[in-house]
Amino acid sequence: MEQRGPVNRNWLLVLDGITDPVSRSRDFTRRAMTAWNWPLATPEGRRSAEDALLLVSEVVANACRHGGGPGALVLDCTGDRLRIEVTDLSPEPPVPPGFPVRSGAGGAAPGRPGGYGLLIVDRLARAWGWRPGAVGKCVWLELPCPPGGKGPPGGGGPPGAPARAGLSGGRPARR
Repeated sequence: MEQRGPVNRNWLLVLDGITDPVSRSRDFTRRAMTAWNWPLATPEGRRSAEDALLLVSEVVANACRHGGGPGALVLDCTGDRLRIEVTDLSPEPPVPPGFPVRSGAGGAAPGRPGGYGLLIVDRLARAWGWRPGAVGKCVWLELPCPPGGKGPPGGGGPPGAPARAGLSGGRPARR
């Protein structure tokens, strides 16, 4: 089931039970950036959009592979940053390569391919982290918005609307 908000700063895509959640998440993110007038005509805007799409792919794929399946994707755009949040069913924290993996955690096993998505997230995101949820966890990251974009109309949702979709929070894990 897909929900698309008005052309404002908060967009939600429910991923639970859909086929091909990575591609659907990328398409959804592209539509949101278009609605937000992301400056795709500039090299910096294109590079920023490509980074956002790659990061969405990584965190959704990690939720599929290590988190018991993705629950939802939330995009929250302000004039200066894009926040990406993905929920999944596992309460285990994300484990970057080279860190000890606790029993049951979804880190990559030695000799098996993969496990480098969090290094990409750490490299490209301005900040990232995770927090426990009622069921599973939420992995979030933030990217700076490129200059030249107008951002969401009105700087947010309708008057009196909450500033967030209710899934965000936490502190940066890095930087």
